Amino acid sequence: MKKIKLTALVSACIQLSVFAQDGGVFQGSDYLDNLNTISTSVPFLLIAPDSRAGAMGDVGAATSPDHNSIHWNASKLAFIEDERGVSLSYTPWLQDLVPEISLSYLSGFKRLNSRSTIAGSLRYFSLGEIQFTDNQGNQLSTFNPNEFTLDAAYAMKLSKNFSSGLAMRYIYSNLTGGIQIPDGGGATKPGTSFAVDLSSYFQSDKFDIDDKEAYFAAGFNISNVGNKISYTDGGEEFFLPANGRLGANLFMELDDYNTVSFAFDINKLLVPTPNEDDTLANIGVLQGVFQSFSDAPGGVQEELNELMYSIGAEYWYMNQFAFRGGYFHEHETKGARKYFTVGVGLKMNVFSLDMAFLLPATRGIRSPLANTLRFTLLFDMAALYATDKEF
Repeated sequence: MKKIKLTALVSACIQLSVFAQDGGVFQGSDYLDNLNTISTSVPFLLIAPDSRAGAMGDVGAATSPDHNSIHWNASKLAFIEDERGVSLSYTPWLQDLVPEISLSYLSGFKRLNSRSTIAGSLRYFSLGEIQFTDNQGNQLSTFNPNEFTLDAAYAMKLSKNFSSGLAMRYIYSNLTGGIQIPDGGGATKPGTSFAVDLSSYFQSDKFDIDDKEAYFAAGFNISNVGNKISYTDGGEEFFLPANGRLGANLFMELDDYNTVSFAFDINKLLVPTPNEDDTLANIGVLQGVFQSFSDAPGGVQEELNELMYSIGAEYWYMNQFAFRGGYFHEHETKGARKYFTVGVGLKMNVFSLDMAFLLPATRGIRSPLANTLRFTLLFDMAALYATDKEF
């Protein structure tokens, strides 16, 4: 059980939910004086929910369409080959820091015709049990903070090689259970918001590379653009983690039994950078999106430091056994998340099982992301229905 002073509750829960770093991470580091991380509300929206992408360094903008494309780039679903499917994922999160935090993810899709697909998902994030205390350390109550989102998406082919997608998201964040803030601070409340994702996807015709059939894909997704969240009436409002993702993917058929793909993503938060006094400008959401490209106190160099990079590779044998690997990089002054990822996949006729493992790449730094495991179970509902009919 975690103990948190109520007056520091919101910021503490936000830090704990995703990007928490050990307080001693930057001790003795040359980057300590230049540390200027970007904080938002509901950062769990940026956690890779599935094992496939989680094993490939968190790439997903242009990888081949799958059951969980609604998170990475909904427009990819217009190119998905399966008729319908369901996926269930589970991730114990920050286990080396707090053993009670976890992310659960349920997603599904239905292909309407050869050009369009609909999809939906439910994401649930639990922060475990927290003991609230006042400023004197007196225990007030216990609560299990939790957050969830409900998503709906539509993807459509606009041409043979190009598609576009729209996703809508309802966000609910209950960090306090409505408890009263001491000393006349008023009542807290769950934060709610609505957000949208806009995406596009390009997949080329097949071509030959050294007599091997291949295709190239590119994708772009702007996600989590929506109104700010507040946890008190008339209190401070927090930006959603609006995010821009651009990626590319090269897929090759080595022979009749072996395929391989290589993917690369660039990622950037589309929210304002804190000022030199560690405050945020009081501006609107859309203004914050545009301003995020030019507001860093450190100028162009700091703007470049805000870019996050992911590379990943995936190998399939007989379209049944998959081996995956990747790397994620975030600059030291923006959070210092650097890690390798590995994973495997097993595909049967009706279901598939994916697993992923995260290995921190920060030498001499204790990372709360160490030993993160992900598990995903996918069902091909059309194949399941066909199997039932046979019996």
